[in-house]
Amino acid sequence: MFLPVGDHPNPRTTPVMTYLLIAANVVVWLVVALPLSTARPDLNDPVLMQYLRDLGVQGSVPARVIFEQVSAYDLFIYQYGYRPADPSFLTLFTAMFLHGGWLHLIGNMLFLWIFGDNVEHRIGHIPFFFAYMVTGILATVFFAVFVPHSQTPMVGASGAISGVLGFYFLWFPRNMVKVFVFLFPFIMNTFMVPARLVLGFYLVIDNLLPFLLTGGGGGGGVAHGAHIGGFLGGLGIAWGMDRFPGHAKQLRKSGEE
Repeated sequence: MFLPVGDHPNPRTTPVMTYLLIAANVVVWLVVALPLSTARPDLNDPVLMQYLRDLGVQGSVPARVIFEQVSAYDLFIYQYGYRPADPSFLTLFTAMFLHGGWLHLIGNMLFLWIFGDNVEHRIGHIPFFFAYMVTGILATVFFAVFVPHSQTPMVGASGAISGVLGFYFLWFPRNMVKVFVFLFPFIMNTFMVPARLVLGFYLVIDNLLPFLLTGGGGGGGVAHGAHIGGFLGGLGIAWGMDRFPGHAKQLRKSGEE
Protein backbone atom coordinates (compact mmCIF):
# COMPACT_ATOMS: atom_id res chain seq x y z
CA MET A 1 0.00 0.00 0.00
CA PHE A 2 1.23 3.48 -0.92
CA LEU A 3 -0.56 6.30 0.92
CA PRO A 4 0.27 10.03 0.76
CA VAL A 5 0.16 11.51 4.27
CA GLY A 6 1.60 15.01 3.79
CA ASP A 7 3.54 17.35 1.53
CA HIS A 8 6.30 19.96 1.72
CA PRO A 9 6.60 22.89 1.67
CA ASN A 10 3.28 24.19 2.97
CA PRO A 11 2.04 27.79 2.72
CA ARG A 12 1.92 29.98 5.81
CA THR A 13 -1.65 31.12 5.18
CA THR A 14 -4.71 29.25 6.48
CA PRO A 15 -6.54 27.31 3.71
CA VAL A 16 -9.99 28.47 4.80
CA MET A 17 -11.88 27.14 1.79
CA THR A 18 -10.15 23.78 1.92
CA TYR A 19 -11.21 23.40 5.55
CA LEU A 20 -14.76 24.52 4.75
CA LEU A 21 -15.06 21.96 1.94
CA ILE A 22 -13.75 19.21 4.22
CA ALA A 23 -16.21 20.30 6.91
CA ALA A 24 -19.11 20.33 4.45
CA ASN A 25 -18.38 16.78 3.32
CA VAL A 26 -18.01 15.51 6.89
CA VAL A 27 -21.22 17.24 8.03
CA VAL A 28 -23.20 15.72 5.15
CA TRP A 29 -21.84 12.32 6.12
CA LEU A 30 -22.72 12.72 9.80
CA VAL A 31 -26.10 14.38 9.33
CA VAL A 32 -27.38 12.58 6.24
CA ALA A 33 -25.44 9.42 5.49
CA LEU A 34 -25.09 7.88 8.94
CA PRO A 35 -28.75 8.19 10.02
CA LEU A 36 -30.12 7.07 6.65
CA SER A 37 -27.66 4.17 6.40
CA THR A 38 -29.34 2.43 9.33
CA ALA A 39 -32.91 3.29 8.28
CA ARG A 40 -35.14 1.09 6.16
CA PRO A 41 -36.78 2.62 3.08
CA ASP A 42 -40.46 3.49 3.07
CA LEU A 43 -42.39 0.80 1.19
CA ASN A 44 -44.69 3.48 -0.22
CA ASP A 45 -41.85 5.61 -1.52
CA PRO A 46 -42.11 5.74 -5.36
CA VAL A 47 -38.35 6.16 -5.53
CA LEU A 48 -37.99 2.64 -4.12
CA MET A 49 -39.90 1.12 -7.02
CA GLN A 50 -37.88 3.12 -9.51
CA TYR A 51 -34.65 2.09 -7.77
CA LEU A 52 -35.55 -1.60 -7.91
CA ARG A 53 -36.62 -1.28 -11.52
CA ASP A 54 -33.51 0.55 -12.71
CA LEU A 55 -30.85 -1.24 -10.68
CA GLY A 56 -32.49 -4.60 -10.11
CA VAL A 57 -32.47 -5.47 -13.80
CA GLN A 58 -28.71 -4.99 -14.06
CA GLY A 59 -27.90 -8.35 -12.51
CA SER A 60 -29.27 -11.80 -11.79
CA VAL A 61 -30.14 -11.02 -8.14
CA PRO A 62 -33.93 -10.98 -7.56
CA ALA A 63 -35.49 -7.62 -6.69
CA ARG A 64 -36.68 -9.04 -3.36
CA VAL A 65 -33.12 -9.85 -2.31
CA ILE A 66 -31.99 -6.39 -3.37
CA PHE A 67 -34.81 -4.80 -1.38
CA GLU A 68 -33.74 -6.62 1.78
CA GLN A 69 -30.32 -4.99 1.51
CA VAL A 70 -31.45 -1.48 0.57
CA SER A 71 -31.21 1.35 3.09
CA ALA A 72 -32.82 4.77 3.01
CA TYR A 73 -29.35 6.16 2.20
CA ASP A 74 -29.18 3.99 -0.93
CA LEU A 75 -32.35 5.69 -2.14
CA PHE A 76 -30.97 9.09 -1.20
CA ILE A 77 -27.85 8.40 -3.25
CA TYR A 78 -30.04 7.18 -6.10
CA GLN A 79 -31.89 10.51 -6.04
CA TYR A 80 -28.99 12.88 -5.49
CA GLY A 81 -26.06 11.02 -7.00
CA TYR A 82 -25.34 11.67 -10.66
CA ARG A 83 -26.88 9.07 -12.99
CA PRO A 84 -25.66 9.43 -16.60
CA ALA A 85 -28.87 7.88 -17.96
CA ASP A 86 -30.97 10.43 -16.08
CA PRO A 87 -28.78 13.53 -15.68
CA SER A 88 -29.83 16.67 -13.86
CA PHE A 89 -28.21 20.01 -13.11
CA LEU A 90 -28.85 19.58 -9.39
CA THR A 91 -27.08 16.24 -9.06
CA LEU A 92 -23.96 17.63 -10.75
CA PHE A 93 -23.45 19.47 -7.46
CA THR A 94 -25.06 17.25 -4.84
CA ALA A 95 -23.12 14.17 -5.97
CA MET A 96 -19.86 15.92 -5.02
CA PHE A 97 -20.83 15.95 -1.34
CA LEU A 98 -22.07 12.37 -1.00
CA HIS A 99 -19.91 9.33 -0.30
CA GLY A 100 -20.46 5.61 -0.44
CA GLY A 101 -18.76 4.81 2.87
CA TRP A 102 -16.54 6.23 5.57
CA LEU A 103 -13.36 4.94 3.92
CA HIS A 104 -14.42 6.66 0.71
CA LEU A 105 -14.91 9.90 2.66
CA ILE A 106 -11.66 9.69 4.64
CA GLY A 107 -9.56 8.93 1.56
CA ASN A 108 -10.99 11.88 -0.34
CA MET A 109 -10.65 14.31 2.55
CA LEU A 110 -7.05 13.21 3.14
CA PHE A 111 -6.12 14.09 -0.44
CA LEU A 112 -7.96 17.42 -0.24
CA TRP A 113 -6.22 18.26 3.04
CA ILE A 114 -2.76 17.42 1.65
CA PHE A 115 -2.98 19.13 -1.74
CA GLY A 116 -5.67 21.77 -1.35
CA ASP A 117 -3.77 24.29 0.79
CA ASN A 118 -1.03 25.03 -1.75
CA VAL A 119 -3.47 25.51 -4.61
CA GLU A 120 -5.78 27.67 -2.51
CA HIS A 121 -2.83 29.79 -1.36
CA ARG A 122 -1.82 30.42 -4.95
CA ILE A 123 -5.19 31.49 -6.39
CA GLY A 124 -7.11 32.68 -3.32
CA HIS A 125 -10.08 31.35 -1.34
CA ILE A 126 -13.01 32.18 -3.65
CA PRO A 127 -11.25 31.27 -6.94
CA PHE A 128 -10.24 27.98 -5.31
CA PHE A 129 -13.88 27.20 -4.51
CA PHE A 130 -14.96 27.86 -8.10
CA ALA A 131 -12.02 25.86 -9.47
CA TYR A 132 -13.01 22.95 -7.20
CA MET A 133 -16.63 23.02 -8.34
CA VAL A 134 -15.86 23.47 -12.04
CA THR A 135 -13.37 20.61 -12.15
CA GLY A 136 -15.86 18.46 -10.23
CA ILE A 137 -18.46 19.10 -12.93
CA LEU A 138 -15.92 18.43 -15.70
CA ALA A 139 -15.00 15.16 -13.99
CA THR A 140 -18.62 14.03 -13.85
CA VAL A 141 -19.32 14.93 -17.47
CA PHE A 142 -16.15 13.17 -18.65
CA PHE A 143 -17.18 10.03 -16.77
CA ALA A 144 -20.75 10.15 -18.10
CA VAL A 145 -19.62 10.36 -21.72
CA PHE A 146 -18.32 6.79 -21.50
CA VAL A 147 -21.32 5.30 -19.67
CA PRO A 148 -24.25 7.33 -21.01
CA HIS A 149 -26.87 4.65 -20.29
CA SER A 150 -25.82 3.87 -16.72
CA GLN A 151 -28.42 4.20 -13.96
CA THR A 152 -25.81 3.61 -11.26
CA PRO A 153 -25.35 6.88 -9.35
CA MET A 154 -21.87 8.34 -9.15
CA VAL A 155 -21.02 10.05 -5.86
CA GLY A 156 -17.96 11.44 -4.18
CA ALA A 157 -15.64 14.43 -4.08
CA SER A 158 -12.81 12.62 -5.85
CA GLY A 159 -13.49 14.16 -9.27
CA ALA A 160 -13.20 17.68 -7.87
CA ILE A 161 -10.20 16.70 -5.75
CA SER A 162 -8.55 15.22 -8.83
CA GLY A 163 -8.97 18.67 -10.35
CA VAL A 164 -7.02 20.08 -7.40
CA LEU A 165 -4.33 17.49 -8.08
CA GLY A 166 -4.14 18.68 -11.68
CA PHE A 167 -3.50 22.25 -10.50
CA TYR A 168 -0.91 20.99 -8.03
CA PHE A 169 0.87 18.89 -10.66
CA LEU A 170 1.48 21.90 -12.89
CA TRP A 171 2.15 24.58 -10.27
CA PHE A 172 4.25 22.77 -7.67
CA PRO A 173 6.75 20.61 -9.57
CA ARG A 174 9.44 20.92 -6.89
CA ASN A 175 7.26 19.97 -3.93
CA MET A 176 7.73 16.68 -2.14
CA VAL A 177 5.02 14.33 -0.87
CA LYS A 178 5.42 12.19 2.23
CA VAL A 179 4.26 8.69 1.29
CA PHE A 180 3.63 5.88 3.75
CA VAL A 181 4.71 2.58 2.23
CA PHE A 182 3.24 -0.55 3.80
CA LEU A 183 4.58 -3.74 2.25
CA PHE A 184 4.43 -6.03 5.27
CA PRO A 185 6.78 -7.43 6.49
CA PHE A 186 9.45 -5.86 4.26
CA ILE A 187 8.76 -2.11 4.28
CA MET A 188 6.72 -0.07 6.75
CA ASN A 189 8.04 3.46 6.56
CA THR A 190 7.47 6.93 5.13
CA PHE A 191 9.46 8.39 2.24
CA MET A 192 9.63 11.82 0.63
CA VAL A 193 8.78 11.45 -3.06
CA PRO A 194 8.63 14.16 -5.76
CA ALA A 195 5.05 15.40 -6.12
CA ARG A 196 4.92 14.88 -9.86
CA LEU A 197 5.99 11.27 -9.46
CA VAL A 198 3.22 10.63 -6.90
CA LEU A 199 0.54 12.40 -8.93
CA GLY A 200 1.73 10.81 -12.18
CA PHE A 201 1.39 7.40 -10.53
CA TYR A 202 -2.10 8.35 -9.35
CA LEU A 203 -3.15 9.41 -12.84
CA VAL A 204 -1.59 6.64 -14.92
CA ILE A 205 -1.39 3.55 -12.70
CA ASP A 206 -4.35 4.11 -10.40
CA ASN A 207 -6.75 5.49 -13.00
CA LEU A 208 -5.73 5.54 -16.66
CA LEU A 209 -4.79 1.85 -16.89
CA PRO A 210 -7.95 0.61 -15.05
CA PHE A 211 -10.00 3.02 -17.18
CA LEU A 212 -8.62 1.51 -20.40
CA LEU A 213 -8.95 -2.05 -19.14
CA THR A 214 -12.63 -1.56 -18.24
CA GLY A 215 -13.46 0.28 -21.43
CA GLY A 216 -14.29 3.50 -19.61
CA GLY A 217 -16.68 1.96 -17.09
CA GLY A 218 -16.48 2.21 -13.33
CA GLY A 219 -14.34 -0.82 -12.70
CA GLY A 220 -14.62 -2.15 -9.16
CA GLY A 221 -17.07 0.58 -8.27
CA VAL A 222 -14.43 3.28 -8.85
CA ALA A 223 -15.19 6.08 -11.31
CA HIS A 224 -11.75 6.19 -12.92
CA GLY A 225 -13.11 8.34 -15.74
CA ALA A 226 -14.13 11.02 -13.25
CA HIS A 227 -10.65 11.05 -11.72
CA ILE A 228 -9.06 11.40 -15.14
CA GLY A 229 -11.51 14.06 -16.27
CA GLY A 230 -11.04 16.08 -13.09
CA PHE A 231 -7.25 15.87 -13.25
CA LEU A 232 -7.13 16.93 -16.90
CA GLY A 233 -9.63 19.69 -16.17
CA GLY A 234 -7.47 21.08 -13.36
CA LEU A 235 -4.34 20.76 -15.46
CA GLY A 236 -5.96 22.58 -18.39
CA ILE A 237 -7.40 25.39 -16.27
CA ALA A 238 -4.07 25.91 -14.48
CA TRP A 239 -2.28 26.05 -17.83
CA GLY A 240 -4.79 28.58 -19.13
CA MET A 241 -4.56 30.73 -15.99
CA ASP A 242 -0.79 30.92 -16.34
CA ARG A 243 -1.28 32.39 -19.81
CA PHE A 244 -4.02 34.85 -18.90
CA PRO A 245 -2.70 38.44 -19.16
CA GLY A 246 -1.80 39.83 -15.78
CA HIS A 247 -2.51 36.58 -13.92
CA ALA A 248 1.10 36.02 -12.87
CA LYS A 249 1.18 39.40 -11.14
CA GLN A 250 -1.94 38.58 -9.15
CA LEU A 251 -0.71 35.28 -7.81
CA ARG A 252 0.24 35.13 -4.19
CA LYS A 253 3.67 33.99 -3.21
CA SER A 254 3.32 30.21 -3.39
CA GLY A 255 4.93 27.41 -1.43
CA GLU A 256 7.20 26.52 -4.36
CA GLU A 257 8.92 29.95 -4.36
